[in-house]
This record gives sequence, structure tokens and C-alpha cells, in this order.
Amino acid sequence: MKKLELKFLNEEERVVTFSIDHPIEPVNEEDINAAMDAMIEENCFFSSGGDLVSKKEARIVERNVTSIEL
Repeated sequence: MKKLELKFLNEEERVVTFSIDHPIEPVNEEDINAAMDAMIEENCFFSSGGDLVSKKEARIVERNVTSIEL
């Protein structure tokens, strides 16, 4: 399964991550950048280390699981 991870720094300079399952692909970098800017500007999320203050990174993460017969 693929996830879009949006990583921010908070007021204590700790990383805060939001994960979105099944992102639309191919990803649109401008849309992601604008969404992250809006999340910071609107101050709609709060972390234990304070408000989100800057963007750190955005990435697609894929996890593959293969069962092993025992």
C-alpha cells in the first residue's frame, strides 16, 4: 500500500508527520506544496510541540508484505 507522508517542523523543531492512504498518482508537487502551506497558514493542526511552523518534506512511501508459509 502506498501512502503520502507530509512532514512538518513544529515550534520545538520536532517532526510532525501526516499520512494519507492511497494518494492520487502521479503526485502534483504544486498541489502538495500549496496544501502544506495552507495547513501552516490556517493553523488547523496542533502538535504536542506546538504549532506547525515549516515544511520539512513530502514523500510517497510504499510498503510490501510477503507472507512466508510455515
